[in-house]
Amino acid sequence: MSRPLLVVPLLAAAAAGLRFGRSTLTGWRDLRAARTYGLTAEQRPLLLRAAAALVCLVGAAVLAAAVLPGRAPGGWGRAKHVRAEAAPIPAPAAPTPAAAVADQGGPVTAPTSASTRPLPPEATAFTSIGHPAEGELMEAKVPGPDGRPRTVRVWLPAQYRTDQQARFPVIVLHSGTPRKTADTELPDIFDGVASAVNLGRSRPFVVVAPEAPNGTEHPCDLVAAAPQAVADDAALRTAVTTAFRTLPAGPGDWGALGVEAGAPCAAAAGLARPDLYGAAAAVSGRYDTDALAEAGAEAPADTAGRLLLAAAKADGAGVGAARALQTALHGGKGPAAKAEVKVSDIVQDYTHERERLRLVRVAVQYLAESLARPN
Repeated sequence: MSRPLLVVPLLAAAAAGLRFGRSTLTGWRDLRAARTYGLTAEQRPLLLRAAAALVCLVGAAVLAAAVLPGRAPGGWGRAKHVRAEAAPIPAPAAPTPAAAVADQGGPVTAPTSASTRPLPPEATAFTSIGHPAEGELMEAKVPGPDGRPRTVRVWLPAQYRTDQQARFPVIVLHSGTPRKTADTELPDIFDGVASAVNLGRSRPFVVVAPEAPNGTEHPCDLVAAAPQAVADDAALRTAVTTAFRTLPAGPGDWGALGVEAGAPCAAAAGLARPDLYGAAAAVSGRYDTDALAEAGAEAPADTAGRLLLAAAKADGAGVGAARALQTALHGGKGPAAKAEVKVSDIVQDYTHERERLRLVRVAVQYLAESLARPN
């Protein structure tokens, strides 16, 4: 029977069901009232009307299912199967190399499953140890090149907390004292970094201060002679980039800074490893010009370091050391001669501490500007 012809019996069944249902409800009320006053009432007519209402409503439901669009009797779920049957059968996939080897009787190598894929490195747990310069100072133990743990401190600028979506460039702060981080001897170093940002001369940086290499009283002499001794190694970079929102490790966004005893370390790192550091700044240092010129000459081919040598105007020995290193590099070999070396000697103030703060500010501004332009 066509769907339009089913509409009439559907309506009739629904109307009859409602009528019998209403009659049943009225009879039930009469029955309750009779029992309340102790009268005798016949129950059979009530039960017959209830049964008739049930039959009519069930019939109406069946007819409604048949009338609904796309739902013919016996057709529930058929549309799904029709679509599946009409879908094109995909062509068989080309055999994998492993399957081809198996067909030829060779050994079969099981494909790498998700459980056997290398997992990303776990984040190193850094602990907060203070809040210098309106930022936060974190500390953790990170394995060194020799496998032994060494202290690494990370200073997060105030903007790290306020801008939860931003990623930050990195300054690696080198120390010239064995088994110490640079900030332990220069606790105001972060004030200079924050000052450059607050004055609008630099974007915010995350500052990483690794413990200086051990085994010598002068770690920077070791770094100048053997740049592979730089404390910023792969383990440290992985620990920092997985624990904090930093930009990827590399010359595009990472720079080096050294102050006073740590200045030769930063100079050696920037000259010998321009593939790691986009720029380096050395403040108030004294330098072994021959060793640094040799380190710069052995830098990776097709690279050129960027280096700022800064000293206060009143620091005659520091200015002289910077000029001597600049001259030695310009007269050096290979990548050393190509290095971009600048000297800053104009800072002066009333105290040594204020001069150091201003020199650090100049160094951070230089790093920000140098990393912002392509090498």
